[in-house]
Amino acid sequence: MSKVPVYFMPGLAASPAIFENIKLPEDQFEMYFLEWFLPNNKECIESYALRMIKNIQHENPVLVGVSFGGVLVQEMAKQMKVRKVIIISSVKSNTEFPSRFKVAKTTKAYKLIPTQLLADIEKLAKYAFGDNIVAKRLKLYEKYLSVRDKKYLDWAIETILCWKQKEVNETVIHIHGDADAVFPIKNIQNCMVLKGGTHIMIVNKFKWLNENLPKLILK
Repeated sequence: MSKVPVYFMPGLAASPAIFENIKLPEDQFEMYFLEWFLPNNKECIESYALRMIKNIQHENPVLVGVSFGGVLVQEMAKQMKVRKVIIISSVKSNTEFPSRFKVAKTTKAYKLIPTQLLADIEKLAKYAFGDNIVAKRLKLYEKYLSVRDKKYLDWAIETILCWKQKEVNETVIHIHGDADAVFPIKNIQNCMVLKGGTHIMIVNKFKWLNENLPKLILK
């Protein structure tokens, strides 16, 4: 029996290291990891998705996306044949955004985010958490947040806030935590709810995902 190719797309600015604890049975699945690259000037998400598809070497793959990566894999699936799309800690349309996203889009407040700070993870940590940042947490950020280019960050923030998708694709499998602070569960429709799951549950709820992803893929 040929193995099912499963491609994983990390969240905004994140590296594939966020998937390091995800293990699928090797006799049934082959795991591949996609990485963010720099967008072209004023690139739309459809064009970016088409360029990302060039990194996929299999027909009819399963696409798994986390957070903003979940938005991107949905856009990729519009332009290629896929076996399944699974999104984790993400949204299926802009109707599932929290109200602060809508305010940021309308007022263009997102243009005021000092994304250049993100390029220096230590400065960002001090800016966000004060000087007493725990070294262990800083190491986590250094490990998981690998894309710190200002051009990418400006593009990614604007692209997600201005995502035009209003219609939900009912075939998308959506796994969401009930303690997600970025995309609160109250705005999310038709999803599998993971109790105690936060926005980073791909990192700390991996046991549940390892147990359930194979069943969801093969179902």
